[in-house]
Amino acid sequence: MEHSNQSCISEFFLIGLTYAPDFESIIFTLFLSMYFVTIFGNILIILAVSFDSHLHTPMYFFIASLSFTDICISTTIIPKLLVNIQTQDQSISYTGCLSQVCFVLIFGGLESCLLAVMAYDRYVAIGHPLRYTVIMKPFLCVLLVFLSLLISTMNALLHSLMLLNLTFCTDQNILHFFCELVQVIKLACSDTFINTLLIYTVTSVFVGVPLSGIIFSYIEIVSSILKISSVQGQKKAFSTCGSHLTVVCLFYGTAFGVYMNSAVSESSLKNVIFSMMYIVVPQILNPFIYSLRNREVKQAIRHLIFSVVL
Repeated sequence: MEHSNQSCISEFFLIGLTYAPDFESIIFTLFLSMYFVTIFGNILIILAVSFDSHLHTPMYFFIASLSFTDICISTTIIPKLLVNIQTQDQSISYTGCLSQVCFVLIFGGLESCLLAVMAYDRYVAIGHPLRYTVIMKPFLCVLLVFLSLLISTMNALLHSLMLLNLTFCTDQNILHFFCELVQVIKLACSDTFINTLLIYTVTSVFVGVPLSGIIFSYIEIVSSILKISSVQGQKKAFSTCGSHLTVVCLFYGTAFGVYMNSAVSESSLKNVIFSMMYIVVPQILNPFIYSLRNREVKQAIRHLIFSVVL
């Protein structure tokens, strides 16, 4: 009976944005514009880091990796949303929905790990400047990114495989604009205790460990900065962390809001707003945060644009 119920579900319906049919053209234009800005801005960062030899350092390698992750997570969600709005068809296949859940978890988790790695990089640069090039070797940088991707993928596959064991019956309406893990689990008519337990345990550990690493790194960074006798030197050290700290607060603040709201609220509008702040907004702002606050990145982007135009 379970196999029969599960196999009869061939699609879900993403109805998170269907409560405002009069604004569909505005919503379509808004998401299309945000997606274009996200892709264009992050590609600029990646190209600037790739072609400017002055930016071939661990910090900018991690920034480029973060930009690539932002492109991937946006591409996992927004194109399907735009197609649904344009075709007036809110459906997504069962396989497509589970795939979207998996990739959102992979790239969302990868971003979390990368932010922790970047905090460690700043700690080494400020706390041990003379040993920075010795510690942060290219091999270690690539290894840290690879391990981040591996851990994120294992976490995503664990949740996705557990979703395959659930039985979905008649309710196929997801109160969201993409297949978000918590919202999909709520549609199951079989026991979801293990899935819910995984969300609160594995996800807590998966998010808590990187966040703890970030907090520890910044405690050490502040301690190292306070030992600098020059006020100008302290300001310069703080300025190298400002962009990263802004992105960390934006990412983890909105992520916490999304999962707390998804767990306790049935409001589609609140889910959409919080998820936009988590899935869409940080990916748009990251290129601006890292370029506008960084003179070297601005110069590299300016040279890149001029070389293309001329």
